[in-house]
Amino acid sequence: MSDNVFFQMRPEYRQYLIGSHNFYCEQANSRLLSQFQNIDVEARAEADKWLEDNQHRFNPDKHDPSDFYEKAEDVGFNFYEMLSDMEERTRLSVLAGMFHEWDKQLREWLSREVNHWHRGENLKTSIWKAQFLQIIDLLESFGWDIKHIMFYPKLDACRLVVNVFKHGNGGAFDVLKSNYPQYLDSGSNTVNPFTGVQQDTRDYSYLKITDTDVQEMSDVIIEFWQNVPENVLKSQFTNPPKWFLDAIQRDNSN
Repeated sequence: MSDNVFFQMRPEYRQYLIGSHNFYCEQANSRLLSQFQNIDVEARAEADKWLEDNQHRFNPDKHDPSDFYEKAEDVGFNFYEMLSDMEERTRLSVLAGMFHEWDKQLREWLSREVNHWHRGENLKTSIWKAQFLQIIDLLESFGWDIKHIMFYPKLDACRLVVNVFKHGNGGAFDVLKSNYPQYLDSGSNTVNPFTGVQQDTRDYSYLKITDTDVQEMSDVIIEFWQNVPENVLKSQFTNPPKWFLDAIQRDNSN
């Protein structure tokens, strides 16, 4: 009896996925993130511009020069803070775009491979609606122990960071704070007046990633595509998750 291939990652398609991911990251760095390399210089220029634009207001008989220079410093500092905030949001947006594209490409590949041996809309719809951890369970049913591969925690953290960036406080934030606190800016603890226990009062606004974090998460996505099994045989696909089997049953009942 032949052992059919249920899921196949063709070498040329694997290279396409890696290549498109690399293109996205390279272009995001050169067209977006690189624009924030000299924000300290830009802030200084903004302060100088304020001084130039307001020099006509200076009256040596009424004004202290230090007041004008202090105001210019405030303008420069505020400009720097706003650019820093924009840089952080841009970096998170780049990461979100990277993760969501990986997620869509993975589900598209799964749906296409399933279509070779199963016909029905319920299963395809379920693949697209499944939560991240449900998709991971499906991959583990290939015999691929992905949760114990070194890159998995970084992939999981990427998912949580993107979720917190999109939704703010919630379940994903709680898990991120508990499991991957390195992606939150440090904050001061407060003491609960009733229990005397210190509390971490940080919220989603403390989310903080660096260019190095983005690069590491980018590398993890490449590692993921490199490690997807080339062939998953029917005999290897022995314990699909319940949500997957339920969708097949609904299709077969129609």
